[in-house]
Amino acid sequence: MSDIVIPQRPVRTFLPENFTVGSWDSLKPYFDELLSRDLLSLTDLKTWLHHRSELESIISEDMGWRYIRMTCFTENKEYSEAYMDFVQNIQPHIAPVSDELNKKALASPYLKELEKVTGYDMMIRNLKKETEIFREANVPLYTEINTETQKYAQLSGAMTVEIEGKELTLQQAGVLLMSTDRAKREEVYKKITTRRLNDKEQLDQLFSKLIALRNQVAINADFKNFRDYMFKSYGRFDYTPKDCFDFHDAIQSEVVPILNDLAKERKAQLKVKDLRPWDKAVDAEGREALSAFDGGKDLTEKSIECFRRLDPFLGQCLSIMREMGHLDLESRIGKAPGGYNYPLAEIGVPFIFMNATSTLRDMTTIMHEGGHAVHNFLTKDLELNDFKSPPMEVAELASMSMELISMDHWDLFFPDPQQLRRAKREHLEDLIETLPWVATIDKFQHWLYENPTHTLEERKTNWIKTFDRFADTTTDWSGLEEGKNYLWQKQLHLYEVPFYYIEYGMAQLGAVAVWRNFKKDNRKGLEGYMNALKLGHTKTIPETYQAAGIKFDFSKAYIKELMDFVRGELAAI
Repeated sequence: MSDIVIPQRPVRTFLPENFTVGSWDSLKPYFDELLSRDLLSLTDLKTWLHHRSELESIISEDMGWRYIRMTCFTENKEYSEAYMDFVQNIQPHIAPVSDELNKKALASPYLKELEKVTGYDMMIRNLKKETEIFREANVPLYTEINTETQKYAQLSGAMTVEIEGKELTLQQAGVLLMSTDRAKREEVYKKITTRRLNDKEQLDQLFSKLIALRNQVAINADFKNFRDYMFKSYGRFDYTPKDCFDFHDAIQSEVVPILNDLAKERKAQLKVKDLRPWDKAVDAEGREALSAFDGGKDLTEKSIECFRRLDPFLGQCLSIMREMGHLDLESRIGKAPGGYNYPLAEIGVPFIFMNATSTLRDMTTIMHEGGHAVHNFLTKDLELNDFKSPPMEVAELASMSMELISMDHWDLFFPDPQQLRRAKREHLEDLIETLPWVATIDKFQHWLYENPTHTLEERKTNWIKTFDRFADTTTDWSGLEEGKNYLWQKQLHLYEVPFYYIEYGMAQLGAVAVWRNFKKDNRKGLEGYMNALKLGHTKTIPETYQAAGIKFDFSKAYIKELMDFVRGELAAI
């Protein structure tokens, strides 16, 4: 497309234009220079921060590409080794020097002046937090954690099942759970469960090891437990564990009853004696699964057009990514599970990775990751790298709102009005199912790390207790107890990004509020959404939500108000 301008990375002012990250030895001189430089004025301090930001952007982008290649091709030894080389031989050197640099910045007499500037105040708050939690003894522990974490991706990436003579990834097999043939669904469900359970001991041991390592990190940093450490580490200045427990309670009282109603309705529509776990994804009226697109190319083109209809700038973002080869969307064997949008700090154009087959869920995944991507584009020209890394409660607001505000243009994927209604309904039901699952995973994590020496039996008991608290009471799990006991093992976040999950729930509620504004006034709603994203990490979470015209609030009353709106929208479909 001729009207697309491919972004160029900014001209470097500190490192040579042709510099690439090789080894720690190639990076060390730049860190040394920053450490030894005299900062004799406010201008010196600002220049120093800009130079540090440039260095960190280059390193972050290099790490990004190593991670992207490794996840796109998990069987490629060279990519795996390049990533591990970074984790084991570069990252451990960076952490202590970063701590020295933080201390140098915090010791500057000109910092007070800078703290009065929007954006810098957030960054300085973060620097203080980093120095408070940094411990030299945790550097090797983090190396070990990162090494262990990679095993989860390898174990999951290697999981396949054979169905009708074909080897399928679990994601590909999962699509068959939408089949209208109940016996086939049951067979597929049981094969997937059996395959997961084959590795249950390995996954349990891996998780126990990660819990022990993480707990040690927390103790080294003088925290009572890893949960408290992570709240500090994630910079959760705007809410506490108690707020999370209030969120769990509100979900239980305001969302689980809707979940129950939907399950009962589903059971009645399917006309089954017992609603089983393999009955959850099929269309309740016995229609074939919705197919939203045909292959990665079709998905890309329709997504670009969907974004363009909302706003030409949004379409432009995805077009640029396509032109630059920053999209890898289709599921294939040897590809890590899941989906992500990886920000590339120097060029500012992110990379979207996902495992698309053809489902509605895949289509909403690209809307979700596309929302993250738009966020990266809107913040790419902010002054410092730190300003571009918003807290996750804001990052996920960007993605989850996009899922909802894009619904007006889903006719691109579903030209048939009946299918379009179905797609919207399924998505809203999915939203209602997401909130209790988020509460389940979050509540479970609080318990895991509050009780780090728990036995495997206690872990299982607590999982079931937590799962049952937020699950519908209609689904019949008899004979499937073992699969239910280990359902948590499929949740990548528990292994790879501990405590990163409640944000989805908070942002989901925020997204409903953004959507409500958008329904009232498209232009104004979209403007509020984009204004909030442009702030990056230059404001607090409540201030950013306010910029979008919504509240950062988890009270039962507010959640009820939002759920009533969703119920209304469901009824209107």
